[in-house]
Amino acid sequence: MASSDRISQTLVRHELRQTPVRRAVLQTLLDSSFALSGNEIEQKIGSEIDRITLYRTLKTFEESGLIHRVIDTSDTVRYAACSIECSAHEHFDNHVHFKCTNCQHIYCLNQVAIPAVTLPAKFEAKTRDYLLAGVCRECQE
Repeated sequence: MASSDRISQTLVRHELRQTPVRRAVLQTLLDSSFALSGNEIEQKIGSEIDRITLYRTLKTFEESGLIHRVIDTSDTVRYAACSIECSAHEHFDNHVHFKCTNCQHIYCLNQVAIPAVTLPAKFEAKTRDYLLAGVCRECQE
């Protein structure tokens, strides 16, 4: 479980107000070992949050570099906490994501960088997403 101090320090570092909803959403994402959909976050937090506030919070966190989106093969948007290096100005989402075909969880593999890709002339990439699929270590046991 992420400490209350860590939540406070993270919100202060990103110049965000410390509301109960922001604290709860950040706590939920930091405590999860895999990316969560908005619906999953809402279920984990419970009735103390309305959907509009949740999605505004997620948008604010994403714009501030606190979280990043992970889009899986079913086009479900999921969210994961960013690394400490991310900010509103520079977002370092340069790692591979792994979707377990058994439990459907998507994991950030922060230690696995997205391989370099050389694009043909007059092609310019704006984003980089790399999703591998297979069976996670939890499901293999």
